[in-house]
Amino acid sequence: MIADTAFRFSYPRRFIAFLLLVVAMPLLSACGFNTIPTAEEQAKAAWSQVLNQYQRRTDLIPNLVETVKGFAAQEKDVLTSVVEARSKATQVQVSADNLTDSEAFKTFQDNQAGLGSALSRLLAVVENYPDLKSNQNFLALQAQLEGTENRIAVARRDYIEAVRRYNTSLKTLPTMIWANIWFTSNEPYQNFTISAENQANPKVKFDN
Repeated sequence: MIADTAFRFSYPRRFIAFLLLVVAMPLLSACGFNTIPTAEEQAKAAWSQVLNQYQRRTDLIPNLVETVKGFAAQEKDVLTSVVEARSKATQVQVSADNLTDSEAFKTFQDNQAGLGSALSRLLAVVENYPDLKSNQNFLALQAQLEGTENRIAVARRDYIEAVRRYNTSLKTLPTMIWANIWFTSNEPYQNFTISAENQANPKVKFDN
């Protein structure tokens, strides 16, 4: 009897709680409760694309270096600098779950910029070797590298915009209310800060 009475009293309470939750969810959504986690996941997804494209470039370099070496072995210093820059660029990785680490992020972008500069020097040397510029293997690698550099630029642009939206949501109304009450562990993500000239993609197309 007592158990039946308790159930009769608890059932309406559970039903009322459920109704309140149903009513509250749209209100929470309307006032920006979902904005921060949504923007956070979008920024993480955008960063994953950045990593994918940088990895694609990294994977192309060994074949590129070997192909150039076959025609321009005397350019040892330039080839070595590319190999060393590639090795350095792979030493520090920033995962999508660690985008608040300013030191790691700066090291990552510095290393990638260094690799881009090394590639630029290598491709400048290629201009002096007409036979290499017309080699089919090199032409295929050139096309792949050009496409990869374009994808890197797009991925970086998308990440920069995604981080801007996420970071803004943490410090503007109404979402900053949720940041201070609910998402207290969320911190701004790091973004690319290297100057525009250092972010320039290596020149991949060559003059005939």
